[in-house]
Amino acid sequence: MSAKTRISIAPMVDITDRHFRYFCRLITSKAVLYTEMINSKTIIYGDKKRHLDFDPFEKPVVLQIAGCNKREVAEAVKIAEEWDYDEINLNVGCPSDRVSGNQMGAALMAYPELVAEMVEAMKKESKKPITIKHRIGIDGTNVLSSTLQQVVFNEYEDMERFVKIVSQAGVKHFIVHARIAILEGLSPKENREIPPLRYHEVYRLKEKLPQLIVEINGGVKSIDAINEHLRHVDGVMLGRIAYEDPFMLREIDGLYKESSPLKRSRREIIEALINYVQKIETDLGTSTNLLRNVLGLFANQRGSRKWRQLITPPWPKGYGGAQLLEEALKVLPSDILDDR
Repeated sequence: MSAKTRISIAPMVDITDRHFRYFCRLITSKAVLYTEMINSKTIIYGDKKRHLDFDPFEKPVVLQIAGCNKREVAEAVKIAEEWDYDEINLNVGCPSDRVSGNQMGAALMAYPELVAEMVEAMKKESKKPITIKHRIGIDGTNVLSSTLQQVVFNEYEDMERFVKIVSQAGVKHFIVHARIAILEGLSPKENREIPPLRYHEVYRLKEKLPQLIVEINGGVKSIDAINEHLRHVDGVMLGRIAYEDPFMLREIDGLYKESSPLKRSRREIIEALINYVQKIETDLGTSTNLLRNVLGLFANQRGSRKWRQLITPPWPKGYGGAQLLEEALKVLPSDILDDR
């Protein structure tokens, strides 16, 4: 896939499941979609179909893996080859105590040589591009040390050194969240809001290492912001805005010069969702979880409250997801449904 003018939707736990990705693909044909972060152990020992299955309609789609053992991440990559993801991404950015406390995620930024070894092991199991998602720095406990010590990996030079070492293992594409990760004392939500954004450091990374693909992440909420970032870097990754106001994703395709935007109306999106939900209900017998992440389709519009009420469980007895979507087409404002 071309890295020029690359817009992606970030991996988000409990959000970017296969159903949300299908929903996003109804709105944008070009944005690169990611799975939720999946632990390498889960891929090896868990229900592989449950965690790895996806509809080809979702492509291009990237599998994001978390781990710290090079043999385990390599085995996970080998297993995932059967599913034909477009890329494999290694998570070196998650600040969660549960993740960093298990020597994964952002904590790995302090160990670029280990990350490089993991990448080398992964590349032996797949010809797919291996990419890295990381923060601009970390502040927290050295979880890999035999004696606990505080690690402050917070200067631009630290990040550049990390990227240089890992790039020598064959990584050409780095997705950089422009905040440091505070590994202790902040929740994942607070880590997305409290550490200040330092976009200039991501810009500087691209300027210093122009041969690499640098994609920026963190606090991007508008098409204008995307265009501004693209003046400095190769791509932009969107986060919570894709869930909070997914209809804005229809503008993304227009940023790719070689394509025309889908510009589906909300009515057309819901009609396509009805077909999808009917299929899933036939296969699985339920669709309760299919609609949990499409609540923002009418964000800031008349009908938003009614939409959320309609599709939020518990559903009326005897109703399935497809029936509720059909009801939405009857009761929501026509001008909002048909807006392009």
